[in-house]
Amino acid sequence: MTSMKCLIVDDEPLARQLLESHVSRIGELSLVASCGNALDAFDVLQTHGIELLFLDINLPRTSGIELLKSLQQKPRVIFTTAYREYAFEAYDLDVMDYLLKPISFDRFLRAIGKIRQLKKYQPADEHGSTPASYDEAFLYLKENREQVKVFLKDILYIESLRDYVRIKTANREVVTYQKISYLEQRLPQSKFIRIHRSYIAALDHVVSFTNSQVKVGDFTIPIGRNYRTFALSGFMSQPHRA
Repeated sequence: MTSMKCLIVDDEPLARQLLESHVSRIGELSLVASCGNALDAFDVLQTHGIELLFLDINLPRTSGIELLKSLQQKPRVIFTTAYREYAFEAYDLDVMDYLLKPISFDRFLRAIGKIRQLKKYQPADEHGSTPASYDEAFLYLKENREQVKVFLKDILYIESLRDYVRIKTANREVVTYQKISYLEQRLPQSKFIRIHRSYIAALDHVVSFTNSQVKVGDFTIPIGRNYRTFALSGFMSQPHRA
């Protein structure tokens, strides 16, 4: 299993040391850096492909919450703090967990367990392959303070609504605070294709298409001019399509 690149951000040296020790005991975690302020952390986040961020909230100059809000592409985040009062705001930012200091290894391990649960389904590799467990793969998407479970095989298409996305299935839709580019990077390339700046289509549910639109299930969505060649190639390459 490929290790997950981690970053620790905390202005307290002892707190950083404790987290570093916890991380070192988990074989699937790889610590890239340990920073004492948000500015240094921002540089690491831009250059090292961080997948999991352990983030303190009260940081000098720029808070952890401000740092997180500034990121266009957000890694999975676990807040580490001595203050309970930020918990509701933290979960509105879709963090994975909220750990209160001092952080015991048992509590740390439970937080990592949530990450493991989420990673039961791995995104496509560089060759576009998907795991044998695709039919069981799912996402948890936050809607109205609830985590809603959506199976990937049920998704027909995804529509961008600026800072939100609408995930459409045959029987329901989920609207969640997320960028479409974030989901595009995490969905398997052999199953989903970006066909428009505002749409991702599920290839398994494509019924028919023209140069300008595609029918996915019972819904018709547009194909963007700048995406047309790539989209049509993707449709035609599906072995089970006529």
